[in-house]
Amino acid sequence: MEYKIITLENPLYPESLRSIDDPPKELYCMGDLSLLSMEMVAVVGSRKLSSYGRLVGTDIAKKLAKAGVCVVSGMVRGIDACAHEGALMVDGKTIAVLGTGPDVCYPAINRNLKEKITERGLIVTEYPPGHPVRKFNFPRRNRIISGLSKAVIIAEAGLNSGSLITAEMAVSQGRDVYAVPCNINNQYGMGGNLLIRDGAIPLVVLSDIYKYLGLENPPEEDSLKGITGDERVIYQCLRNGREWSIDELSGKVKIPPGRLNGIITVMEMKGILHTSLGKANADRKSVV
Repeated sequence: MEYKIITLENPLYPESLRSIDDPPKELYCMGDLSLLSMEMVAVVGSRKLSSYGRLVGTDIAKKLAKAGVCVVSGMVRGIDACAHEGALMVDGKTIAVLGTGPDVCYPAINRNLKEKITERGLIVTEYPPGHPVRKFNFPRRNRIISGLSKAVIIAEAGLNSGSLITAEMAVSQGRDVYAVPCNINNQYGMGGNLLIRDGAIPLVVLSDIYKYLGLENPPEEDSLKGITGDERVIYQCLRNGREWSIDELSGKVKIPPGRLNGIITVMEMKGILHTSLGKANADRKSVV
């Protein structure tokens, strides 16, 4: 897939990232550029993880994606890969921020994951094609992960985890940092526990993420059966009860009116929303 360059002056460049102290001058992107306008939350953690961390990282990403939030992470081993996979499991949206050029896959074991993200999400990097793996690139790219995001969630992190750098950058950028508490004897989670000690918001009940981030609970599982990524984005706009005209909604979700009409018709057949006098709103019965 071909990459596209988004410069600081480009209207597609996310305002949240433009506002940080050291924004990338260019973003090399592969995939769906419309994700740059979505609400984003980062889910990050250690490359070495426990079975608990794997479960938590995946589940948090699934919950966020079900609520129409784009999950941002770094596509390395461990929690990052779990976060991307969790979002994709529920047909959600995810952005992978690389520490290499857009055409370089690191680690190589994540090649299939990178292909899935390119097809169904978005790859973002400040490094041009061919830029190789260099150790110091990864701490630097973490400012992009936090800069894109409304908040950063540390699912599980050891004392030397690079995700702690992401948390530090998030604080400096004015983002909220959440951390999942771990057993005090779990070496893979000590970094997250220390973040909580130092002021991070503890995420004790995973469903609390909706309340903390000002999100409504997603539709019940039955009403989400077979829902597509575009349908989820549309539902996210409609769920607050406001009625939108087709033209208004088209501008918001960046889907042409003709195609949007077709998607809305299918969603109405599924009972996810209803239309009246040329306007659409969500079916409140489908909200938990």
